[in-house]
Amino acid sequence: MKKSEIYFSIALDEQKIPEAISWRATDAGEKIHFAKAINISLWDRDEAGTMKIDLWTKDMPVDEMKYFYIDTIGAMAQSIATATSDKVMADKMRALCEDLMNHVEEERRKQNN
Repeated sequence: MKKSEIYFSIALDEQKIPEAISWRATDAGEKIHFAKAINISLWDRDEAGTMKIDLWTKDMPVDEMKYFYIDTIGAMAQSIATATSDKVMADKMRALCEDLMNHVEEERRKQNN
């Protein structure tokens, strides 16, 4: 069986707030990639529930955080469509993404006026 590993490294400041997030994957070579935020969800088979890790660096702007979560929901919509063929659920998630984008864009317009 082939094995692949993903490594995350989190640099914390004195107050234990993330300053830097980096990651690398064994299938992607030795290159280290940097991120401002991570959102990891795992389905724990023993607990039959979701385990989550949400981290973001202190230099992650609020507007980017909102786009990050909209993109995450959109990716989840594609995943649910692929994994289950549940078009209704995927379409509702995509509609939510559209509503959220409209909200964020409206906020941005109000701030710029």
